[in-house]
Amino acid sequence: MNNRRSFLQSVLTTGIAPYFVPASVLRSQTAPSNKMTLGVIGCGAQGTHDMRAFLTNESVRVTTLCDVNQERLKTAKWHIKEAYGSDDVKVLSDFRELNRDPSIDAVLMALPVHWHSIPSTDAVLNKKHIYHEKPMGMSVAEAKHVRAAVRQTGVVFQFGTQQRSDLKFRWACELARNGRLGKLKEIQVAVPGGITSPLFADQTAPETIDWERWVGPAPFTPYNVEKTKRHFHENISNFSLGMLSCWGIHHLDIAQWGNGTDDTGPVKVSFEAAEWPASGTCDNVLGWRMRFDYASAAPIVFVNEKRDDIGHGIRFIGEKGWVHVLRGSIKASDDAILRDPANKEGSMPIKLPASLEHTRNFIDSIKAGSKAICDIETAVRSDALCQLAAIAVKAKRPLHWDPATETFQNDAEANKLLEARPFRRDWKLPEI
Repeated sequence: MNNRRSFLQSVLTTGIAPYFVPASVLRSQTAPSNKMTLGVIGCGAQGTHDMRAFLTNESVRVTTLCDVNQERLKTAKWHIKEAYGSDDVKVLSDFRELNRDPSIDAVLMALPVHWHSIPSTDAVLNKKHIYHEKPMGMSVAEAKHVRAAVRQTGVVFQFGTQQRSDLKFRWACELARNGRLGKLKEIQVAVPGGITSPLFADQTAPETIDWERWVGPAPFTPYNVEKTKRHFHENISNFSLGMLSCWGIHHLDIAQWGNGTDDTGPVKVSFEAAEWPASGTCDNVLGWRMRFDYASAAPIVFVNEKRDDIGHGIRFIGEKGWVHVLRGSIKASDDAILRDPANKEGSMPIKLPASLEHTRNFIDSIKAGSKAICDIETAVRSDALCQLAAIAVKAKRPLHWDPATETFQNDAEANKLLEARPFRRDWKLPEI
């Protein structure tokens, strides 16, 4: 108990909420019959990262793994053995079999982006609570489809925007929301830009991976081992919208939180600049600058980091000062803003929901029958900014967005880009 108290005190003192909370701190004695069962769909880098957080929770038992890459499954089973003393878990290659297993209560979905919406909708329609890794998918239509399924079934949905469970990000948002910076004038968001790569040569897929299933609904592309690595497939347009979405969702989500616009969106998206790779397999946007204008909230300037001297993170700029937050750091235009006891997080009039750890918040929400800290409604609104950015860099012109109808005003060409692209072979979004 003393170790637990000391740990929690250090969290409150430093303001750093780790993505992995030590098992010695969080574990409690839970009878096996009372454990929540979790299936993992996607055992790559992010899926294993999230799964390891769930493994520290004594209320949860990971019972099933699903992936088409045997090497990823081998690594995931190793972590399970480290946590449980045995790697006796069910192993599947078809997410539909996992989703239909009545013994599974909840699902962690952490597949590559092009695979997000189909298995997630299927899981939700099978009434599985879902921890859904970001982003929502490849289109606004896909995000709305998952939302429709969640609304229909009422399952608990947690979006993988872990920064909402970090004290520093919550503190920055509370300062902005409570007027401690004066009236907000602008929010600057900067994230890493895209990357270039050579043209990856065609290779023969090893027997340890089902490449046909890995590609799934995306346009077919021949195997190359580099394409299976997150660093690369998130920068290939067949599989992702690039850093606009994969990194952008983290910081744009916090900008929405601090702007008080979780239930709405911008009314205008202004494209200002964008650069693209000249050649190579990685073909998503390298750098950009754009602006989101709101009807009654501060505008957001969204750039690749270091453009126009805008550093990584989120900067809330008010009439009286600014606060800049990123992972592990919070700074202000005047240190007195952060030292003032009246500005302590959780003590101001507007108090945002508090979560110490993102996966635990998901499990606690299921137990309580409450919304998670980044539920489906919030997720779709935040993800929409990434989608609008991706459309704007293609359209290269101002776009007028109606957040009520979630469509562009008088712009059939732009509205076409909100739709889900054609899925390959027999893959399709499950009917709701």
